[in-house]
Amino acid sequence: MTKFIELFASGISLGFIYALIAVGFVIVFKAMEVVNFAHGSLLLLGGYTVARLSDRLGFVLAAVAGIVASALAALLIERVLLRTNRGADPTAFSIMMIGVDIVMFTELTRRIGSNVFGLGDPWGSKLVHAGSVSVPQTRVAAIVIGLLLISAFFAVTKFTSWGVAMRASAEDGEAAALMGIRRWRVSAIAWVIAGALAAIAGIFLVSFPTPGLDNSTGLDALKAFPAAILGGLDSTSGALVGGIAIGLAETLTSGYENSLPFLGRGFGSIMPYVIMIAVLLWRPSGLFGTKAVARV
Repeated sequence: MTKFIELFASGISLGFIYALIAVGFVIVFKAMEVVNFAHGSLLLLGGYTVARLSDRLGFVLAAVAGIVASALAALLIERVLLRTNRGADPTAFSIMMIGVDIVMFTELTRRIGSNVFGLGDPWGSKLVHAGSVSVPQTRVAAIVIGLLLISAFFAVTKFTSWGVAMRASAEDGEAAALMGIRRWRVSAIAWVIAGALAAIAGIFLVSFPTPGLDNSTGLDALKAFPAAILGGLDSTSGALVGGIAIGLAETLTSGYENSLPFLGRGFGSIMPYVIMIAVLLWRPSGLFGTKAVARV
């Protein structure tokens, strides 16, 4: 029972990390109907920046620099590649993001090499004890900060003019433009927020109990893509539910893989994609996504 509780807590915390990444996918899709396949590279950029600067600046300033670096990189992608080709098919933009991801990921992995970087975070390998249950402090911090950030994002989208503009643009972009909503501003802010969330998620993704940031971190971040698909690419609340579901499924499967030998070693790492395929076969728009309606 103790093992299950520890795995459950770890799965919830990993789920909040995935949820932060998934919200980044969702917010860009809602603003532009573009799937940002470069999101994992933005996360890797933020984590790499923190790792390289933490010894000189300290963790807090390095974390701020990493968040700013990812946010600015996301804004640069939106300004240079997307806005200059405004009006093109969103599918073409999504394919373009695959190319952007390959370029960014190749350069970052070249710089990282075979090294494993620590971020110098203040939690280290400390544990929180509750009876016989022990949970890493980083995981507890991930739950708290993830909950605060996602709650703040929900509040912003519901109560601010930018949130109203984003929801209007997602509902009907042409009508929103005719009503005076500046879609380019909505898009720019969406990309900046997505980049910042990716960097924050990256900090927790590579902290204890993981060994640190290496050249596979960007690929690990893409496990959050099934979370966005599970909840629905146009649903921010779905991103939260999908992230927690994927985090729990991956952690519990990995934790009990010795009791499930028929699944094979390492099945937990592909469990997010198995769930994604199963959900898409049953509900192509995701659990909370808007069903496409076509007139025939």
